[in-house]
Amino acid sequence: MRMTDELRKALRVRVDYTNMTDKYLGDKGISQKTLDAHKKLAKAAHAYVAENRGKDELFMGWTELPYNQDEIVADILEEAKKIRRNFDNFVVLGIGGSALGPIMAFNALCHLHYNDLPKSKRKGPKFFVEDNVDPVRMKELLDVIDVKKTCFNVISKSGATSETMTQYLIISDLLEKAGENVKDHVVFTTDAAKGNLVKISKKLGGVKSYVLPDGVGGRFSELSPVGLLPAAVLGIDIKLLLKGAAYMDKLCKTSDLKKNPALMCATLQYIAMNDGKNIGVLMPYSDNLRTVSDWYAQLWAESLGKNVTLDGTPCNVGQTPVKALGVTDQHSQVQLYTEGPYDKVVTFLSVGSYKEKSPIPHGCEDIPDVGFLGGHTMEELIQAENKATAYALTKAGRLNYTITLPEVNEFTLGQLLFLFELQTAYAGAMFNINTFNQPGVEAGKKATFALLGKPGYAEQKAELDKAASDPAYVI
Repeated sequence: MRMTDELRKALRVRVDYTNMTDKYLGDKGISQKTLDAHKKLAKAAHAYVAENRGKDELFMGWTELPYNQDEIVADILEEAKKIRRNFDNFVVLGIGGSALGPIMAFNALCHLHYNDLPKSKRKGPKFFVEDNVDPVRMKELLDVIDVKKTCFNVISKSGATSETMTQYLIISDLLEKAGENVKDHVVFTTDAAKGNLVKISKKLGGVKSYVLPDGVGGRFSELSPVGLLPAAVLGIDIKLLLKGAAYMDKLCKTSDLKKNPALMCATLQYIAMNDGKNIGVLMPYSDNLRTVSDWYAQLWAESLGKNVTLDGTPCNVGQTPVKALGVTDQHSQVQLYTEGPYDKVVTFLSVGSYKEKSPIPHGCEDIPDVGFLGGHTMEELIQAENKATAYALTKAGRLNYTITLPEVNEFTLGQLLFLFELQTAYAGAMFNINTFNQPGVEAGKKATFALLGKPGYAEQKAELDKAASDPAYVI
């Protein structure tokens, strides 16, 4: 796709926050006076992000990913060709952002039944992401792939991620037992110079590897080799994905709330959170966008869920992300959203033009409840249901806003991802927290190390064993 200024404007992702305002929600909405009162804070947050762009020590290297990867992208595209030529399957071994990002791009930009298509209709090998250590899941993956015909992308910055390295140990053992050279079946995405995967690569004689940059945390890594290699293997246009991110970045250069979509979203969410709206629902009206919610849930929760500010003040901030899918969850969750507690903000992801229209045939004219559908399209139906749900929530005084992708493609998805990443960075700056660490996650990791007997964790293991030995509260 050749991008012109006209096409960029036509494919611009838009934010409609009308249904967040008091104009339509009355006293349940956010007034212009309240927005005006937060302009200074919003400008300060924008300035903080702008001033610290690209600083690895602050984990803000992700801001430069749309611009500094020309050589890496060229190498990835060549490697992707080799993988498509030599393998029937491509499996990502990773967890967290190392898995959620590739899954999201795959679901958004590939055929929804990609792996079931005949090889002649796929752009690449069958694709799997092992983002858990459920033993049943691993066994049943091995039931449907031949390791001799599979390339495994092992993604871990440190090479010490227990889940990912467990998967690697299983796969490398199977490859060796099958008489295969492990080096020929793996690609590592890891640190440039240190970590266990670097050691393993040397031991194997030099594994093809890509670098997860120092200033890019896992949940901000989809536009790095973490996400770009799997996407390229699938035939996704990764250059266009990065161009979309760069375009959204350009739109967000201004500190003017009414012109910066990410800053406006962050400010509205910040105001809502401070008013007790501690649940954020992301509701795409597209099956292609359904796993954006999984990726976003990690980005939003892990970044904002903090118990201390940068100056050491206790805070306990954050908003719980909830996944919903339109139209599916109109029949499961929307009852709660329209009549339950006033504790939510609903963000709709809408699509302007679907890649399929699917006309609805005429029929059953003698049954009015069915006959009226004839002559419309499924696209019309899902868009009408989207608008109707937003209307119902607004009538009930519930905060909601809509992000619209003119169509789902690499350029619009790149915009959406960067919009959410900037929104998260701005919101974290407003709360004055460290948006890019995850100490709560680290605590769980260390407890796992202790339970499995990792050297250096004996004291914590004794504490855990003692806690587990009291049967007084077991029914």
